[in-house]
Amino acid sequence: MKASFPYIPGFLSFREIPPLLDIFKKISIVPDILFCDGQGIAHPRGFGLASHLGILLDIPAIGCAKSVLVGKYVEPSVTKGSSSPLVYQEQQVGAAVRTRKGVKPVFVSVGHKLCLDDAVKIILQCSPKFRIPEPLRLAHRMVNEMRKFSTLK
Repeated sequence: MKASFPYIPGFLSFREIPPLLDIFKKISIVPDILFCDGQGIAHPRGFGLASHLGILLDIPAIGCAKSVLVGKYVEPSVTKGSSSPLVYQEQQVGAAVRTRKGVKPVFVSVGHKLCLDDAVKIILQCSPKFRIPEPLRLAHRMVNEMRKFSTLK
């Protein structure tokens, strides 16, 4: 779909939710969990894309972002699996997680229906080779391939 809302940091849901809801109307299998390339509660209003979509669909959701939207963290050790708290307004809202040795961390936050420890474990289990968890990495590749043939550019 052509986006009907501009990209504005902190308002990704308003751009992404309409086409995502359309997709979910068309699929017959409900996923066990949603991986969102965006934030969950690590958001200025505590309600990022993963929270918004997870609640609307009532499906467990994890936010896994490539950059920090809010909060501060101490760089985790360089070892795969190391993490450190992402803290915003004196509360832990996520974790900086090293999915590969020596690469930049990803930022994991709870979206809906799961705890941060479980979200981090799932992200690590789904990141066997690359920095970005496999479901998000494959989705990103697929979208880029589809863009080559799209008339919505």
